[in-house]
Amino acid sequence: VRWMMYWIVFSLFMATETFTDLLISWFPFYYEIKMAFVIWLLSPYTRGASLLYRKLVHPTLSRKEKEIDTYIIQARERSYETMVRFGKRGLNMAATAAVQAAAKSQGALAGRLRSFSMQDLRSIPNE
Repeated sequence: VRWMMYWIVFSLFMATETFTDLLISWFPFYYEIKMAFVIWLLSPYTRGASLLYRKLVHPTLSRKEKEIDTYIIQARERSYETMVRFGKRGLNMAATAAVQAAAKSQGALAGRLRSFSMQDLRSIPNE
């Protein structure tokens, strides 16, 4: 549980760090403060990640639980519909490619079949 709390808080930190690096990276000792914060999160003595998770993350997730569940259900339904749509599109493309390949090679195949049948007819001795 401790590591789960750490990784959740750390991932939120990494997501916000992307924007804060652009805005306040010029601030003196910015990178040193970031390193100290990560050490504070990770340290078993301070239990920073556990503290932040219990004070900020868990209450927010608890308040938004129904919205999150609704979003997950909608995402699942949309992903199924999307996979079906892409599957149909892929099968249509494969069928079209097969038909085009058959149409292009039909002339060559017919020519070969004709030549084989003509050779077979010529090889029969006249009686």
